[in-house]
Amino acid sequence: MTRRLPPWLKVKLPSDSGDLKKVAKTLRDKGLTTVCTGARCPNLAECWSCGTATVMILGNQCTRGCRFCAVDHGAAPPPPDSAEPQQVAAMARELQLSYVVITSVTRDDLPDQGASQFAATVQAVRNSLSHTKVELLVPDFSGRTDLLDIVLDARPDVIGHNLETVRRLTPLVRDAKADFDRSLDVLKYLSQQGAVVKTALLLGLGETRKEVVEAFTAAYHAGARHLAMGQYLAPSGAHTQVDRYWTPEEFAQLGKDAEALGFHSVASAPLVRSSYQAHRFAGSDFGQV
Repeated sequence: MTRRLPPWLKVKLPSDSGDLKKVAKTLRDKGLTTVCTGARCPNLAECWSCGTATVMILGNQCTRGCRFCAVDHGAAPPPPDSAEPQQVAAMARELQLSYVVITSVTRDDLPDQGASQFAATVQAVRNSLSHTKVELLVPDFSGRTDLLDIVLDARPDVIGHNLETVRRLTPLVRDAKADFDRSLDVLKYLSQQGAVVKTALLLGLGETRKEVVEAFTAAYHAGARHLAMGQYLAPSGAHTQVDRYWTPEEFAQLGKDAEALGFHSVASAPLVRSSYQAHRFAGSDFGQV
């Protein structure tokens, strides 16, 4: 049964959408996909009206089929576009972005699972706009540290990998190839290499408050220092349905608990997603990578 949205989850489009249209046109002209549209992010209007977007590289078809995600999936996506790194850089230059977030679909089909495309995109953006900060949101690369090293060698300012949900629900809502402990190992390895590490959780999939605290505590001990928590919204009736809507007050209290644990920044509210106001929430750690 589809649950009716509570009032705090109803988002109004801005009355002046000029900046939003400019970002949309630039992305379209460069042939780029964004996670904003691919994952049906509820903050699309807010972020685009500020002239920012999270770019999704490596195509728009994922080799994994997580049951909460709106992104299309298939076993054999098209090969990566060699021009994509330069297209992302051109987009960032045209919009004069000071902060770029780059994520991707998961590409288990590729020998390096897309690690070199991440590195090439970071380098292209840096060559185009030397002052621009770059945040990456990466898949687990099957836990392969050699592939994580390729990405780390590009020296992103922030690097994130999302737990997505609590341990108990991971096999129920994430793809069978995903694993809670592997994701923790990825966070730990990134942290051990000196990276500024970020993760995110979606709430409303059936987790308890205790499980949420246990999940972000595990992420903290693995080395994550930036955390985002938001409400899960089912993309369609075919996806995992919402178990319940956490209130803004509950999100606020969870955020306080995470801050008390020691996270450097916490974004915790119903409409928060992993890249929400990324420039503000990760800014305190710039220069540490």
